[in-house]
Amino acid sequence: MVTFLSGGTGTPKLLTGADAVFDDEETTVVANTGDDIELGGFLVCPDLDTVLFLGGDMIDRETWWGIDGDTAETHDELHEIADAAGIESGPRYLATEAQTEGRPIARWRRFSAVAEFMHIGDRDRAVHLTRTGLLDEGQSLTTVTHRLADAFDLPWQVLPMSDDPVASLIHTDEGLMHFQEFWVARDGEPTVDSVEFRGAAAASATDAVLDALSEPVVLGPSNPITSIGPMVAIDEIATALESTPVVAVSPFIEDTVFSGPAAKLMEAEGYEASTAGVADAYPFADAFVLDDSDVTELDRPVVRTDTTIDTDEDATRVAHAVAEALEVVG
Repeated sequence: MVTFLSGGTGTPKLLTGADAVFDDEETTVVANTGDDIELGGFLVCPDLDTVLFLGGDMIDRETWWGIDGDTAETHDELHEIADAAGIESGPRYLATEAQTEGRPIARWRRFSAVAEFMHIGDRDRAVHLTRTGLLDEGQSLTTVTHRLADAFDLPWQVLPMSDDPVASLIHTDEGLMHFQEFWVARDGEPTVDSVEFRGAAAASATDAVLDALSEPVVLGPSNPITSIGPMVAIDEIATALESTPVVAVSPFIEDTVFSGPAAKLMEAEGYEASTAGVADAYPFADAFVLDDSDVTELDRPVVRTDTTIDTDEDATRVAHAVAEALEVVG
């Protein structure tokens, strides 16, 4: 049995080759929900959806977002209407009081659908609407995710990190903004002062997540702050990680990050933007997988390989290194 913590694209890319090393039926994926948003009334769960679409063999592997070949007629029409009406595009937060009204799972991350700032495909939208409809019928996010996983015939068990709201909010020199505004709408350009995981102190891990975390845990080469950080911000998850074997794949080669805003966010949170900084951010990690060219010395066991993941074969190579590291600490 093994459990992967998943956020962004790092862990999903690793999963493309993990089935050659780990038994799918004994694999659980716990996905970050800190960067979920409610857009025009429906709940978008980007990291959960990436795993769902990957497992359903429909992910767009160019963008690692959305469904391959999906159309976007509704999205395009929303922009045409906004342009015709003279409405400015960009993130349009609902009023402050609306952020805590309605379905609790969407708190602090509610946006208008007008000129929607995230690209939502038509088939993709159907998933979000189904998810939201089932939530409104009273089902939990965990139950809804199980049902979507069944619909896509996923090979692994997939779980949201919590059924409670946790919102990844970025404090910047241009004001407070949700992670999706910072990264999608602003291309990660604003200067970051700090990162807040609003709601994490009151959030709980589900029994299913805690059961999964009793098994060895793998952290793929994901952003330590906004992919893994929201999970670790939940006390029960942090405690569980301290009591189980954990192997982390660094998203850096020394001080060079593979992709995304990890370097900028780590520095804002007081960590060095490097493999050494990742080790500081993951005190619960028992071993690391580093790139062959990364000579960083750590105080924990290290297995080295080529950690670049561009193909399924690359992912299998890294998964073998992960298995070797788990044997060392298991």
